[in-house]
Amino acid sequence: MSKQSQPARPRILVTGGAGKLGKACVADLLAHHYDVFVVDTVPVKGVPCIIADLADFGQTLDALSSVGQEIYAGVAPQAFAAIVHLAAFPAPRQYPDAHLFQNNIMGTYNVFEAARRLGIHQVIWASSETTLGEPFDEAAPYAPVDEDYPLRAKSAYALAKVLMEDMARQFCYQTPDMKLVGLRFSNVMEPTDYAKFPAYNDNPEERKWNMWAYIDASDGAQAIRKAIEWQATGMHAFIIANADTVMTTPSADLMATCFPTVPVKKQLTEHETLLSIEKARTVLGYEPAFSWREAKSQQQ
Repeated sequence: MSKQSQPARPRILVTGGAGKLGKACVADLLAHHYDVFVVDTVPVKGVPCIIADLADFGQTLDALSSVGQEIYAGVAPQAFAAIVHLAAFPAPRQYPDAHLFQNNIMGTYNVFEAARRLGIHQVIWASSETTLGEPFDEAAPYAPVDEDYPLRAKSAYALAKVLMEDMARQFCYQTPDMKLVGLRFSNVMEPTDYAKFPAYNDNPEERKWNMWAYIDASDGAQAIRKAIEWQATGMHAFIIANADTVMTTPSADLMATCFPTVPVKKQLTEHETLLSIEKARTVLGYEPAFSWREAKSQQQ
């Protein structure tokens, strides 16, 4: 079959493709036969990319309208099937609050609005576990935390994420055929991060702030792909974590020790995550394929 007659593969634009989760997302999409185009503030090797500041609407509109005539020479230009928006300052207090808030909220608005104007009605973006009230304390309503949890922003970073979700609902009100999926990612980890996990067991308070949750970058990438492939319209939010905690202490014991007054709504399995992924499992078909315990056992 000639190049010209081959069916076009879906093109996905990934912002923040140079980041920890972004790199895993790009690799996963390529492995599953998507074409990928990256937008970041630094060049990315091995995939088509453009350097752009998404806090600037003109640059965002230009980047999201990249059809790749030069890259796909001889192939009719193809618009993006979806946007994966991961580009942002990734944690509270990396920068002064007002600067971080402005960068993250305007970057997301610009991506939503540029996508809408260009007729790209599917955006999967990185929301955050911080929307749920991190750092968690004795005022936490219950555990495991789920999508019915009240949103409680305790930082400028979290406030931006909460407002992104509200903004997405309004975009879907304005444009009913849009699909905007906010993935509330837990703390993103790579294999090199797992060497320090056993030490957490000596001091459960060190990781109490997010109820000892994490997300392996490869499983985060799986969740992104599942969200792309899920057929829906409207705004939807999902908690994305791994199935276990970062601890060797059983989850029930952790709750009894560190959150004795927080109601536990179910009987917990040994190391069950306290950021519930049941909605993502049921709706998206997401199923974590990795645990840090496997990496530890392979090293022994």
